[in-house]
This record gives sequence, structure tokens and C-alpha cells, in this order.
Amino acid sequence: MTHFLSFTWDPSSGIDLGFFLVRYYSLMFVIAFVLGWFIMKKIFKFEGEHESKLDSLFIYMVVATLLGARLGHVLFYQTELLWQDPLAVFLPFETQPEFRFTGFQGLASHGAAISIIIAMFIYSKKVLKKPVLWILDRIIIAVTCGGIFIRLGNFINSEIIGKPTGTDYGVIFKQLGEDFARHPTQLYEAGGYLLVFLIVWYIYWKTEKRHYLGYIFGVFLVLLWLVRFIVEFWKEAQVGERGDWILNTGQWLSIPFILFGIYLIFSSKNKKYSV
Repeated sequence: MTHFLSFTWDPSSGIDLGFFLVRYYSLMFVIAFVLGWFIMKKIFKFEGEHESKLDSLFIYMVVATLLGARLGHVLFYQTELLWQDPLAVFLPFETQPEFRFTGFQGLASHGAAISIIIAMFIYSKKVLKKPVLWILDRIIIAVTCGGIFIRLGNFINSEIIGKPTGTDYGVIFKQLGEDFARHPTQLYEAGGYLLVFLIVWYIYWKTEKRHYLGYIFGVFLVLLWLVRFIVEFWKEAQVGERGDWILNTGQWLSIPFILFGIYLIFSSKNKKYSV
């Protein structure tokens, strides 16, 4: 079959160094966290915050992102793991029906978002000594940038795939053993996140809205989860999802974030903050 508007995607598992295989998905995570660190370093310097506070911020973010994303996936999409194979929730292997190394698979951005908010609340109280919305208005710039690379990692891994296009347009994921084109929803989402990143970056550096607690965070919540909500229409159902609902799990979970973001935007006008 000839596909004039599609291309076949069949990458290797990673970069083979001879003694160690650097997996592309893991590499995307590293890039996301490193770029996030440099972004926050630039912001902290601009705000007059001591760079020493970045070390603990980095630890808070890494732990919150990984644990929150994994636990979110289990709770939202694969709850049966809690009683069928509890060790597989946080360890890179499964023990049922037999022991098998799987790596860390199944991460939910909704779970990471909730975990990051909780972590930033603790960080703001124990380390930063500022309102939690202050750090959330700034950390989401790094988070959005990181989200771009995470979705690129999903694309490289041929996971979180889109529905078949039914036309010549799309991507043929060879690793799935298919010969038909699907929507590259990972790239749709990465592109949407790039747009969100540019918007929140501009608001922070080019406007006075950074002085209004919750405004940038609210814009982030509305735009990023709106991107997620829209792209979900072209995604295949994930593990544990029902395919006969009008909206899927990811869309239902996105709605509260969008509504909360709208509330923050309108309430921020009464929350101007200055040191």
C-alpha cells in the first residue's frame, strides 16, 4: 500500500554506547529537567532569589513529577495493579503472572500536575517563604517546556498513539506491527505545549502580570489542559478506559484544571504581590 502523505516510524530503542543503552525516552526526561533547571535559574536571578534554593526545588520537582505521574496512571487508568501486583506500581518490573523487567511504564500528566502543586506548596512553606502561587506562576514555564520533550519521548517510543486516520495522512508506527497510518497525537500535543510555553514565557518577561498571584498559573492551566482536551479526540483509549463514553478519562480529568485556571485568572486582579 502506498502512503503519499504518511511516513513510517521505526526508531531504535536508544543510543548504544557499547556498555550502556541510553534510551531515548529517558534522555527526553533528562533534557526536560535540565532545561527546567536553567529556566528557573534565569528566573531566580531576575527575581533576586538565592541560587541555593534551586537545588531543593530540583529535588522537589523530580520526585513530585515521577511519583505523581506513576501513581496518577495507576489510580486513573490501571487501578487493578494496587491489588494484583502492588510492587509494579513503583518498581520497574512486574511479578504477575511472572517476573519480568518492564522499565518505568505508564505515567499520567494529571497525576504529575496534582503532585507538583502539592510539592510546591510544601516547598514554598519550608524553603522559599513565599506564597505558593508565586512559585507556581514561575515553575509552570519550566514544566511546559519539559512537557514538549516528554511528548517527543512518547512519539519516539510509539506510545500514547492516535487513532487510525483512515487516509494516506499520518504516521505508520512500525514497532506496533502495523501498515496503516495513525494520527501522531504525541506531536500534536508537543506542538500545542510549545505554543503554551511561548505564551507564558512572553507574559512573564514582557508584561506586569507576573506581579499578580495566580495569573500566569491560571493561563497555563487553561491553555495546557485545553490542548490536552482537544488532542484527546484523536487519541486511542488508554489502558482501563472505556471507549463508549462521549469524553474519555483524560478529558474528564482536564475539565477541573481548566475551570480552576479560569478562577485564578479572574481572582488574580485582587492579588498583586510585591516584596
